[in-house]
Amino acid sequence: MTGPLLVLVGPMGVGKSTVGELLAERLGTTYRDTDADIVAAQGREISDIFVDEGEEHFRALEREAVRAAVAGHDGVLALGGGAVLDATTRALLRELPVVYLSMDIEEAVRRTGLATARPLLAVNPRRQWRELMDARRHLYTEVARVVVATDGRTPEEVAAAVLDALELKKA
Repeated sequence: MTGPLLVLVGPMGVGKSTVGELLAERLGTTYRDTDADIVAAQGREISDIFVDEGEEHFRALEREAVRAAVAGHDGVLALGGGAVLDATTRALLRELPVVYLSMDIEEAVRRTGLATARPLLAVNPRRQWRELMDARRHLYTEVARVVVATDGRTPEEVAAAVLDALELKKA
């Protein structure tokens, strides 16, 4: 199989970046984040892209960033929270070892306060987070080989659970 060793998906704030970096270290490989790729390529924050060009433009950038990362990265890959909305992206993930990192609303509030600069959570963040999850949960599940709950766990515990779930060995 070519492509990433594993791919992390899940909602914003679930810990994909933190857990992804831990997993890469434990597996002796590299880590890549498609949101960071977009920020680097565009020279501005994702929230600015949303404001200046809109969500549709951002999703096109995201689709291309995921395609490039899947084709060119063989380590641990984390996708932005909305990447699974795109059917082309879901098709790219079909044969890959995808892990859905899940959390409930209480955990989201605890971790992020739901008051951070997230463009899709600008007004009534709790309601909007629930609506986003209602729209995305089935897509995360669709692309995932395994689901790892992050509620009440440290990043180290989540990373260990991912390794166990995929039966991957530490470097």
